[in-house]
Amino acid sequence: MLLSVALDDYPNTIPLKRGQIQQPSDLKFTFSDIRPANRFFKLMVREQRFDVSEMAIATYVQAKSYGKPLVLLPITVMGRFQHGTILCRSSNPVTPERLAGKRVGVRSYSQTTAMWVRGILQNDYGVDPKRVQWITLEDAHVAEYHDPPEVERASNNKNLLAMLRDGDIDAAIYGAELPGDATLIPVVPQPAAAAQRWYEHHNTVPINHMLVVTEKLATSAPEAIREIYRLFVASKRAAGIPKPGDIDLLPCGFHACRPALEMVIGYALQQSLIERKIASEDLFDDTSRTLEG
Repeated sequence: MLLSVALDDYPNTIPLKRGQIQQPSDLKFTFSDIRPANRFFKLMVREQRFDVSEMAIATYVQAKSYGKPLVLLPITVMGRFQHGTILCRSSNPVTPERLAGKRVGVRSYSQTTAMWVRGILQNDYGVDPKRVQWITLEDAHVAEYHDPPEVERASNNKNLLAMLRDGDIDAAIYGAELPGDATLIPVVPQPAAAAQRWYEHHNTVPINHMLVVTEKLATSAPEAIREIYRLFVASKRAAGIPKPGDIDLLPCGFHACRPALEMVIGYALQQSLIERKIASEDLFDDTSRTLEG
């Protein structure tokens, strides 16, 4: 079986992509060269372009709420703590307590990093997201979704960094493209320490990207789904992740991923990313829900 796969390069995926993980003779992957990852999410949601794809979890939860024929596998491909991803100018500092009425830029309102940041700000700092003016550059990957009223599309061709430097916005949320600019500072003070306290309080990690497959593949080849899971877990282990004593930001297995997924669903509902609550079990099918360890 030859499967098309859309997957970015991370330490935990490179062993698999480089052929360092032994694959069964009847299962082969062809990897898409589309980069970065957010460029193929839309293709997977709207066209099911690939058999297997990395996908931002907020995008998947939205896709599931609109009945897209996709199935989640309990494999975290990318995860990170989010407290340091919202930045402001050091010359005009903003704290969580001062965000009401401010203009905050983000690539897309439905971006997973933004969902986590808004959820953290609302539930841990008391910030009402509806009192913030969100400035976006792109639509959601899910075509049927429309941004809420407090979201405004940027009227110029500037990127987030230029908008922030020029004072068009007061703060910005960044994903993988977090800028190394000495004139910018985190909105959340001491973000690493704040993230550690958040982890100790919630006992979970902020999952960003997981793995999805088409419903067609999941239904027709459940043994292939189990093998895909095994290969990705083996690739993570081959990369030596997590290192001894480190927090595992890449949980695998239904029960390991479930606490974060429950938070994602709750945050998505709070922020009008979805219209109704979805049970975490319903993000999976009968095969993927059984994958553990």
